Amino acid sequence: MRILFVAMPDSLHTARWISQIADQGWEIYLFPAYIGPIRPEIKNATIFGSLPRGKNSMNSRIKFVWWTILPFWLDYLVTKISRIPSSAFARKSLAIIIRRIRPDIIHSLEIQHAGYLTLAAKEKLSDTFPAWIVTNWGSDIYLFGRLPTHKPKIQAILSGCDYYSCECQRDIELAKQLGFQGEILPVLPNTGGFSLPELIPLKNNATPASRRTILLKGYQNFAGRALVGLQALRLCADLLEGYTIAIFSANDDVRVAAELFQQDTKIPVEIIAAVSHDTLLGIHAKSRIYIGLSISDAISTSLLEAMVMGAFPIQSCTACADEWIEEGVSGFIVPPEDPHVIAQAIRRAIEEDDLVNHAAEINAQTAVERLDCAIIQPQVVNSYQKIIETLRDRK
Repeated sequence: MRILFVAMPDSLHTARWISQIADQGWEIYLFPAYIGPIRPEIKNATIFGSLPRGKNSMNSRIKFVWWTILPFWLDYLVTKISRIPSSAFARKSLAIIIRRIRPDIIHSLEIQHAGYLTLAAKEKLSDTFPAWIVTNWGSDIYLFGRLPTHKPKIQAILSGCDYYSCECQRDIELAKQLGFQGEILPVLPNTGGFSLPELIPLKNNATPASRRTILLKGYQNFAGRALVGLQALRLCADLLEGYTIAIFSANDDVRVAAELFQQDTKIPVEIIAAVSHDTLLGIHAKSRIYIGLSISDAISTSLLEAMVMGAFPIQSCTACADEWIEEGVSGFIVPPEDPHVIAQAIRRAIEEDDLVNHAAEINAQTAVERLDCAIIQPQVVNSYQKIIETLRDRK
């Protein structure tokens, strides 16, 4: 089997997804959706048109096809304004590579970068295009599908691809409304599963209710609403003596707001720098509460990490949380822009020890049943095998 991925080269999601099939003996190729460093976790793949992170971090099981770098850099110099390779250079390179390697399957991971680029290549190749899987990440259609500048492109992608995968049941109906008529693949987290036995050393014996860290996802952008989370925590300051607020993935606006929060409330705030995935999981394991707020998302990976590590999740209602936790039992599902409702959820999660401990037990069982890589990885492999069998039957 020969699979060509079109994906973000620097994304851990890309690396973790590809890792699920890296040891199957298949030919795996990656065409980066934009110029960027390659995640060192990627293995057993041939990479087109991008650069490794550096000699010391190059994985010996990655092959770089150096001649394809030039079109990307020409594209970068021409456009200068976006990571999306919008010029003819990248489109032509992808089309040439498809003709040259003749993949059985093209799989675009994410739509606004990888999907748009793949669509442009498909339009150049017309009827000679291989079977195409489109995977929806985050806000790809839940938010961007409502925007006039994006909706026609998304409709063209979904009406032109053969298979669709996503991590929310919600997004299946949205994809159909936007024109998809192909086959739906199993609904699975885009990061794959967790090796639960390997996470045991990252945990501790303390009950979740005895922890004194509150972990806040620091995204503040077109979708993220970390500043609303800080405002909600400010409303709960009377209960936070002895607690530390930890914030990961914080941008400058959130860092400034966090400094002011600490000065005004005297509650310590720790800004977590870029850390390894295991380190972040360890911080989840030390947290009583995890807060993730956005106006749009698919299943938040951070929510799943909190569930696996025993932190009590407070997640916005726009991220398919209702497909994973039960409101008021194993977590709270809140509006992303109402600090008062969020503050009420935080207060309950601080005051009700039994709620927090019981939620951790429920979520741990959910993780065993739905998030163990031993359960998810075979489903991923089976999906590709079924597609290739279908393609062979058609010949």
